[in-house]
Amino acid sequence: MRDLGDQFEERAANWLLERGWQIVQRNYSTRLGELDIVALDDSTLVFVEVKARSHSHFAGAAAAVGHAKQRKLLRAAKAFLRHYPQHANRPCRFDVIAFEPRQSSADHRLNWIRSAFTA
Repeated sequence: MRDLGDQFEERAANWLLERGWQIVQRNYSTRLGELDIVALDDSTLVFVEVKARSHSHFAGAAAAVGHAKQRKLLRAAKAFLRHYPQHANRPCRFDVIAFEPRQSSADHRLNWIRSAFTA
């Protein structure tokens, strides 16, 4: 059985593909951090962080992408661009796909935050 986080990442990737995005890399990992999904939205390279919450008693999933997490994502994105120089001149942005629990069901609502933060 796959990890619950993997299932949400799969849902996020499928959601992006349904919108015509091209997935470049999944789970890019470096000692500086990990990128859940790297995708092309037209010509823009998008680093997508996927977050999920199992219940709504605490801050939402998107709130988990605070300043420290943003710095890690930025370092990982820089490493990605060094490793894949063919993407180095593309415009880039950071999006968050947050899965929030619905109050009346066990399913989670997808919340896409385009340009969640800037570098």
